[in-house]
Amino acid sequence: MHTVVVGTSGATASDVLAVARGGARIELSAEAVAALAAAREIVDALAAKPDPVYGVSTGFGALATRHISQELRAQLQRNIVRSHAAGMGPRVEREVVRALMFLRLKTVCSGHTGVRPEVAQTMADVLNAGITPVVHEYGSLGCSGDLAPLSHCALTLMGEGEAEGPDGTVRPAGELLAEHGIAPVELREKEGLALLNGTDGMLGMLVMALADLDTLYKSADVTAALTLEALLGTDKVLAPELHAIRPHPGQGASAANMLAVLKGSQLTGHHQDDAPRVQDAYSVRCAPQVAGAGRDTLAHARLVAERELAAAVDNPVVLPDGRVESNGNFHGAPVAYVLDFLAIAAADLGSIAERRTDRLLDKNRSHGLPPFLADDAGVDSGLMIAQYTQAALVSELKRLAVPASADSIPSSAMQEDHVSMGWSAARKLRTAVDNLTRVIAIELYAATRAIELREGLTPAPASRAVIEAVRGAGVQGPGPDRFLAPDLAAADAFVRGGDLVAAVEKVTGPLQ
Repeated sequence: MHTVVVGTSGATASDVLAVARGGARIELSAEAVAALAAAREIVDALAAKPDPVYGVSTGFGALATRHISQELRAQLQRNIVRSHAAGMGPRVEREVVRALMFLRLKTVCSGHTGVRPEVAQTMADVLNAGITPVVHEYGSLGCSGDLAPLSHCALTLMGEGEAEGPDGTVRPAGELLAEHGIAPVELREKEGLALLNGTDGMLGMLVMALADLDTLYKSADVTAALTLEALLGTDKVLAPELHAIRPHPGQGASAANMLAVLKGSQLTGHHQDDAPRVQDAYSVRCAPQVAGAGRDTLAHARLVAERELAAAVDNPVVLPDGRVESNGNFHGAPVAYVLDFLAIAAADLGSIAERRTDRLLDKNRSHGLPPFLADDAGVDSGLMIAQYTQAALVSELKRLAVPASADSIPSSAMQEDHVSMGWSAARKLRTAVDNLTRVIAIELYAATRAIELREGLTPAPASRAVIEAVRGAGVQGPGPDRFLAPDLAAADAFVRGGDLVAAVEKVTGPLQ
C-alpha cells in the first residue's frame, strides 16, 4: 500500500488524494517528530509561568479574558472539543473527513502548533486504521477554522462520539479505538484548540474538486468536439494561430484538445444542402473561449491550494524564536473565494454544453438530423426529456454559482464578526461538480447518437474510439424509444470514471 510521509513543510495535492481517496498509510517523519517535541517544550514552559497566554492558559474566543488555573486546563481542552462538536445535518463523505484529518495532521506536524508527538501519532493511527469520525454537514463558518467538523474528529481521538469503522458501520468511537489498539488521547494545554483551528475541510474539498474538474474540462473539450462534428461544423476556428493572438493559456489548450479529437474527420465542414454556413453558433464556435476561461480559473485555484497546502494554519502559533502569538491566518477567505470562482466556471461550462445539446435535438438548427434524434419522430420522443434533465441540472448549477463567500454572519459575541463561509462554498462546489458531470454525460450521449445518424460520412478516429468505448460501457446507440435512465447513468459513470478521456487519449495521446 502507498505510504505518505508527513514532514514539517506541508503536503501536496497528490498526498491528499492518496490518503482521502486511495486509503494510503501515513507515517510521521523523524523531522516532524523532532519539531513537534521542540514546539511542545515551548508550550510547556509558557504553561508553567503565571502570565496568561491565549490558547495555553486562557479561555477561547469571546471568553479569552479568563485566566485558567493549571488544575482546570486539561478540562478546558476537553471541554472545547466537546462543546465545539456541535454539527448537525447529514454526514459528510468519508473522503472529505479523511482529507480534513490528514490536513490537520499536516499542520500539527509543522511544529507551529505545540501539540505533543503522541497526539500526532494517534491522528495517523486513526487514519491508518480506517476509522472515520462522523462529521456533519453544518457547523462551520469558515473562520477560526472549520470548527465543528474538526471538533468531531478531535472527539474521536478522545475516544468519544461516533465514528465509522473500516467495515462501514457507525459505532462508538471508543469501541473502535480499542479494537485497533489505539489509546484515547488525554489533551493538554493548547492541544484541543490546535486540533480545531484550521481551514482543512474546505481545503480538502478544494483539492478533490480540482482533481475532478481537471478531468471534466478535458471531457467537455471532447464532447464539444463531438457536437461540432455531429453538427457538420467547421474546425477552422480551432486553428492555433487564431488562439495565439488572444493568448489565454486555457483557451489555447481547449482548442488544441478539440482539434486533436477532430483530426481526420470527414464530417467537419460538410453541409446537408448547398447553402454554405459562414459561422457556427456561439456554443460551438466559442467552446474553447468558455472552457478555456474555466481552465485558467482552475490554474488560479490550484495556485491558492498549493500555498494553503504549504501553510501552517493555527491560532496561536509557536514561532521559531519561542514566541506564541495570536494571528488571523485561520480566516478562510483565500480558499472560499476560489471555491466560489470554480462554481461559477462550472455553471458556465454546463450552460454552454446544454445549449449544444439542445441544438443537436432541434431539427431547425441541427442541419439535417431527425427531431430529438428520434428513430420515428412523433411515435418516438428520442432525447427530448434527456435535455429537460440537462436543463434542470444547469439551472441548479446556476443557483450553486451564487457565492457563499459574499456572505458573513457574526458569531462568538461579536468577537468573530466577519467569517468566510468557505465550508459552505466547498459543499456547494461538490454538488456542482457532480451535476456538471451529468451535464457533460448527456451531451456525450446526444453527440455520439447524432454522429452515428450521419450516414455516409466517416467521423474522426478519436470519435470512433469514443463511440466504441461508450457502447461497450452499456450506453446504447440510436433506435426506438427505451427506458432512458439506465443509458444516462451509464454515460455518467463513463465520464465520472475518466473513461471518456482515456478512450480519446488512446488515439490522440495525452490531452492538455
